[in-house]
Amino acid sequence: MVQNRIVSIVIPVYNGADTISSLVESIDKELSNHFNIELILVNDGSPNDNSAEVCADIALNRSWVVFVNLAKNFGEHHAVMAGLNQCQGDCAVIMDDDFQNPPGEVKKLIDALDKGVDVVFSSYAKKAHGLVRNLGSQINNLIATLLIGKPFGLYLSSFKVINRFLINELIKYDGPSPYIDGLILRATNSYKTIEVEHNVRAVGQSGYTLHKLLSLYFNMVTNFSILPLRLATLLGVLFAIISVICAVVFSVEKLHNPLLPMGWASLIISVLLMSSVQLLALGTLGEYLGRLFLTINHTPQFTVREIIRGGQKEKV
Repeated sequence: MVQNRIVSIVIPVYNGADTISSLVESIDKELSNHFNIELILVNDGSPNDNSAEVCADIALNRSWVVFVNLAKNFGEHHAVMAGLNQCQGDCAVIMDDDFQNPPGEVKKLIDALDKGVDVVFSSYAKKAHGLVRNLGSQINNLIATLLIGKPFGLYLSSFKVINRFLINELIKYDGPSPYIDGLILRATNSYKTIEVEHNVRAVGQSGYTLHKLLSLYFNMVTNFSILPLRLATLLGVLFAIISVICAVVFSVEKLHNPLLPMGWASLIISVLLMSSVQLLALGTLGEYLGRLFLTINHTPQFTVREIIRGGQKEKV
């Protein structure tokens, strides 16, 4: 373990007013004797509590805490990117605001980072997420394996540590739809996984809804892979071949049996099937074009309303 290093801890806060003060105290108790801590709290436009006021008060009274207040809710990955753009540490730990990632486990991640890798992902013997979140994580990992080249045995956990090299690479991305793990896997294949504890959420429920999970999947698929476009092309070729085969079969049958009636049902099914394939291909293409439009239109990745650093408010 390298002594006197600056360790940045980036925590996206979403409706975390009931837990964030205790979490900050726990981080101070568990880690301040081992590292120079820079804690970055990013309020992701929390709509249901006073997270912004609580985080601001913490930052005003603790010089080692940085508070970044986003102007609205952008999403977890956007909030993490906002924090990484502000961090000054030699490495950055990304963790949740709900005590499911115990602060004491940070030392394990950093010890593993010292083995010479760029990123250390955490893994869990038993996850304490709910059914929907666990299912979403499994689907996320399957899609990442199929579409963006994630190694099969690698679990993409939100609790991880990245070195300064990787921080600098990630913040180069200024597109409107970031996906942190996709950016990491695009930049490096030097990683390690270690097992850590995973606690039950201290208060409330996960902020990941079905809509947010689907949005995350679309970000991953369309930002880091052209495989869907290739699949749409292959589907077009496949059904073109099937259409030719069917045309030959129907023509032969008609020659052998001129009285054979034309099938209304088969005609309708064929039309609906081909139409669905065309709409799928157009929808896929439209998704890519839409994201390209948002990027060209300079849609912001996040907008910062307020920053508090060193106990003082900064001009944004």
